[in-house]
Amino acid sequence: MLVFIYIPVIQNFIFSLYRWSALDPTWDFIGFENYIRIYSDEIFWTSTINNIWYAIISVVVQIFFALVLAALIESKILSRQFGNFFRTSLFLPSLLIVTIVGVTWQLLLRPDIGLVNQMLRAAGLGSLTHAWLGEEVTAIFSIIGVSQWQWTGYVMILFIVAIQAIPKELYEAAIIDGANGIQKFFNITVPGVRETTLIMATITVIGAFKVFDIVWVMTAGGPNHASEVLGTYLYRSGFRNDEMGYASALATVLFMITFVLAFIQLRLGRSGEEL
Repeated sequence: MLVFIYIPVIQNFIFSLYRWSALDPTWDFIGFENYIRIYSDEIFWTSTINNIWYAIISVVVQIFFALVLAALIESKILSRQFGNFFRTSLFLPSLLIVTIVGVTWQLLLRPDIGLVNQMLRAAGLGSLTHAWLGEEVTAIFSIIGVSQWQWTGYVMILFIVAIQAIPKELYEAAIIDGANGIQKFFNITVPGVRETTLIMATITVIGAFKVFDIVWVMTAGGPNHASEVLGTYLYRSGFRNDEMGYASALATVLFMITFVLAFIQLRLGRSGEEL
């Protein structure tokens, strides 16, 4: 922990106080100039907003929607065979390499021969077709949608395991008391998976701010930085523009954002436990 986490974090902050290049041995101390530049950097704020959208949609889909799916499967509303098929089908995308997922969805979202637009045209919804990854308005949301497709099934499996650990006697007592499915969901299932929900929400939000690979594979932050996130902007600043000091400052800000979010979520979870 000391060698691979704490010391590098401190070193990165020190590096952010300099103007330096990976190809030049000269280091110029500039204090907090890099952080002042971040404050007035429009691309940084665009990236941050994209990460916020990523986090909000991921929590709604990967936490709430995955929990609903898990509850439906465990409620035995679906037949056992269909439930197993449904669970396996949703889980399989999480086993795929991100690069494969990104390239595959690039083809599916192509404006000319992509399957998504072809299906919309076939359904008489040609007015809804877009150059999904080529338009500034739709690029980031298309990537977020792909990410939900890949990871919702994984979170659903974790919720299924958590639901199976809830004592069956609670559901039996609720049935005797005349509770319907929705009442059982909100009064037994949701409280019963509270710890799993807290952990997955924390991991999901942090992951949304650390995301890099799927964005870089699908759009590399384009068009015109419309799908840029903090991870890709950090990479671009350091390894494309060779502004290593500025990239170090971005990394420090990203670390602080994820640290604060994790701290708040864990504190909220602890407060709820004490209550």
